[in-house]
Amino acid sequence: MNTSAVISLLVCTLLVGFFSWLKSRKVKITNTTSLFLANRNNSYLLVAGSLFLSNLSANQFIGENESVYINNMTIIGWGISSVLAMLLVSEFLMPVYFRSGMITTPDFLEARYDKGTKRLVSIVFLLSYIVNLLPTVLYTGAVAFNGMFNISQVLHISYWQTIWILVWIMGGIGCTYCILGGLKAISVSDSILSFGMLIIAVILPVYGLRYLGQGSIIEGLHTIISSKTSHLNAIGSATDAVPFSTIFTGMLVVNIYYWGMEQYIVQQSLAAKNLSETQKGIALACVAKLLSPLLINVPGLIAVHLYPDLTNTAQVFPLLIKDALPSLFIGLTGSVILGSAITVYNAGLNSSSTLFVLNIYKPLRIKRDIPASEKELVKTAKLFEVAISLLAMFIAPFIIFADKGFYNYLQEIAGIFSIPIFTIILVGMITKRVPPLAAKVAVVFYIICYVFLHFIFPVQMHFLHLMAILFVATMAIMFLIGRLYPMAHPYESTKTIINKVQPWKYRYLAAAVLILLMIFVFVLFSPLGLVKA
Repeated sequence: MNTSAVISLLVCTLLVGFFSWLKSRKVKITNTTSLFLANRNNSYLLVAGSLFLSNLSANQFIGENESVYINNMTIIGWGISSVLAMLLVSEFLMPVYFRSGMITTPDFLEARYDKGTKRLVSIVFLLSYIVNLLPTVLYTGAVAFNGMFNISQVLHISYWQTIWILVWIMGGIGCTYCILGGLKAISVSDSILSFGMLIIAVILPVYGLRYLGQGSIIEGLHTIISSKTSHLNAIGSATDAVPFSTIFTGMLVVNIYYWGMEQYIVQQSLAAKNLSETQKGIALACVAKLLSPLLINVPGLIAVHLYPDLTNTAQVFPLLIKDALPSLFIGLTGSVILGSAITVYNAGLNSSSTLFVLNIYKPLRIKRDIPASEKELVKTAKLFEVAISLLAMFIAPFIIFADKGFYNYLQEIAGIFSIPIFTIILVGMITKRVPPLAAKVAVVFYIICYVFLHFIFPVQMHFLHLMAILFVATMAIMFLIGRLYPMAHPYESTKTIINKVQPWKYRYLAAAVLILLMIFVFVLFSPLGLVKA
């Protein structure tokens, strides 16, 4: 084990934790607007920065680089094509949000449909946290730590045993902090963690290219663009991890959901002073997304040349960190990954218990005329956090068996939960009389069909194409139910922030330029560009 790297890890973790506590102790939260939306006073620069940095995660670094190593650059389709989705969100969804004053997805669903729909979606969110969010956070943290600090070699145990141990250590720490109320005072703030992620994204390609070129960045770059260039291809065929055609089907739907309906992303956009600042911020974030392959995916290309026979492909990112970075930066990376894992895990546990207690448990107690004190609710929340934490820790190590790579696993599982929520929100926005029954039927129909057709009796079709087909079918069912059983009174949305909905006058020009740049990136990483036959 690299002693200097361990010392650096401890020092960086303590320093970042101290400054985070120093900053958080001065913050005064007076209402929900200051808590969730920073008093709606952010400029477009802050909106752009927060959108891009919130999108950086250990999952992305580990998963996308593994996919580049296994397959090729087709994985950048997720990030590059998100530019189109972000522009659609900016033009069509953000004005709706600003006019209605909407803050959370469940709030909209309750207002548009009913409390039952809100409760059903809360259950879907809970399943998503338990099956997808919490286990992947623990797994990526365990993989990264073992790769950077050689835990399995130090303890003389197998890789499988090491992942189990690290998952349970990280899960135990995260659960303990959450139960003891340590999230606010102890966890590292998102802004500092995101800045640390950005530092890693910039320095790793530089040091990695220099390591590949034996001291010369230019030689390292020449190696990448002159040999094994098939890995540079971003135009996927039907057999690749991300076929190019999926960009126009399921991937577009998933990206619109992520950038326009995923709560922690939407909050970054709604924190702007007005709609114009939001649209400018989204456009600037699109520029960052177009540059992201140079930062996020280059390590995977470097690993193709450094480690041609790597069996455990999830080790691509941490292995390059261990070999190419100085000890100081290894420690910084470890600190950021640890802090990020604990923070996201705690946030997931906290959100899960909040959803369960406030949207499911408490309403059921009220319905049965059984009063529940605040003390009882807190106790129930903590017990629930322990239960789902144990479930997540049992599930996490088995992600190692994802045969198509970690990132594909992440997207396949996420598809169970994101598309039905996106569908009922979209139909709720564009119609006035589709009833709550349609929303409930839609959620159940989609989840059953997707699980059955993709996991139990898989059809010979890419999962993103399947998502798109089921999305259309689910919408059709909602429209049919709306036609047969329309609401007696049409839904009327509230309009509370009308003075903030003046759009950015240059948004169409910016959109045209960004779409051309998006096309250029795809051409660059294709047989018409860097890829040689």
